[in-house]
Amino acid sequence: MIPVNDAITLRAVDDVFVTPLYQLTQKNRDWLQQSLNWPQFVNDEEDTRKNVQGNVMLHQRGYAKMYLIFYHQALAGVLSFNLIEPLNKTAYIGYWLDEEAQGKGIVSQALQALMQHYVNRGELRRFVIKCRVENIRSNQLALRNGFALEGCLKQAEFLNGAYEDQNIYARIFE
Repeated sequence: MIPVNDAITLRAVDDVFVTPLYQLTQKNRDWLQQSLNWPQFVNDEEDTRKNVQGNVMLHQRGYAKMYLIFYHQALAGVLSFNLIEPLNKTAYIGYWLDEEAQGKGIVSQALQALMQHYVNRGELRRFVIKCRVENIRSNQLALRNGFALEGCLKQAEFLNGAYEDQNIYARIFE
């Protein structure tokens, strides 16, 4: 568990959270599908269980880290390092938040705490966010949190039947 502040906590993904995570995904399915490809493949709770179990294994091995965002003790979203390159001390960040919880700075605060946690442990130093050029809110999140735009990857993300351009942002802790 990583405490962020009095209202926000990050908890490592675990089997006990399968049902609430599945329910939150279903609640936000239409909204998530506008920005992410994977929600269309979550058809039942067992799909969520398999995803959680795979992420627990990757978490334990240090190749990815998946945390659930709790806001006032209620599950509100996910913040993860979708891929960790241990030699390069680099993590690729992914996140999503319940539509009703957005606009309160929850992801920004959680992101700052998560990055600082791993920097303090000496495990990571470079953090990367890749997001579609059209995803204005994710681009703004990266900039608000000290990430620098490094470039644009042409047709790098497949979403809803089309290849979309992605901006790539990075933040390096010295």
